[in-house]
Amino acid sequence: MQKRINISSGAVWEDQVGYCRAVRIGNIIEVSGTTSVDGDILIGKNDLYAQTKFILHKIEKALQEAGAQMTDVVRTRMYVTDISKWEEAGKAHAEFFRIIKPATTMVEVSNLIHPDLLIEIEVSAVIQQHTY
Repeated sequence: MQKRINISSGAVWEDQVGYCRAVRIGNIIEVSGTTSVDGDILIGKNDLYAQTKFILHKIEKALQEAGAQMTDVVRTRMYVTDISKWEEAGKAHAEFFRIIKPATTMVEVSNLIHPDLLIEIEVSAVIQQHTY
């Protein structure tokens, strides 16, 4: 059986809801839906690009804690509250993934957990097993 590693962000909601920022089992890492909240502070109010960029940095940190990097990401899922602004989220996404090109989904949702959140992102990563 492969060891399970839970990566916590320290958010109060993790214990309240029963989740963690990321889970690694073997070479697979799943990162929970991530928003642009840092502690009690919303980053990038009314700015989809800024929120997306902050979230992707936050995800990158979680991946690093799990022993991975952004190049290990194989899928991203973006949930936006206004799909007409997709290019703002897409621009930030491309800054991280233009060369990596993970499978990606972007869908519009009616709400996120707070009205000032414009996007939530989750990712899946697979750490490549190198054979030399």
